[in-house]
Amino acid sequence: MLSILKRKVISVCPGLFFSLLLISAKANAALPTVEDPTRGQGSGIFETMQNYAYDAAVFAGLLIAVAGFCTVSYYAIQVFAEVQKPGGKKTWGDFGLLIAIGIILLVAVIWLLTKAAEIL
Repeated sequence: MLSILKRKVISVCPGLFFSLLLISAKANAALPTVEDPTRGQGSGIFETMQNYAYDAAVFAGLLIAVAGFCTVSYYAIQVFAEVQKPGGKKTWGDFGLLIAIGIILLVAVIWLLTKAAEIL
């Protein structure tokens, strides 16, 4: 199927095909350099790998905070839908309590992750 398409493109506009072929042959891009970790490159390979591991741990902490935010938001939307539903079992007090506890939980998670990053 692909070879049939190539033949049709070549037969329809050979000048365009060959000009694109020549342009793409001249595209020699250099690869980007690897960025140093946030703590610096280090004096040896072992220290450099520790610094990359630190960056990975901070990124994992960020993912944990995002997961907590998504969980609290999802549950808040569920409770809000239950409050809005006629005859729903949840009340506005339940919704407000969930929001307050969710905010406290997220602040605590972010604070603990920041302290953990300082310890690393």
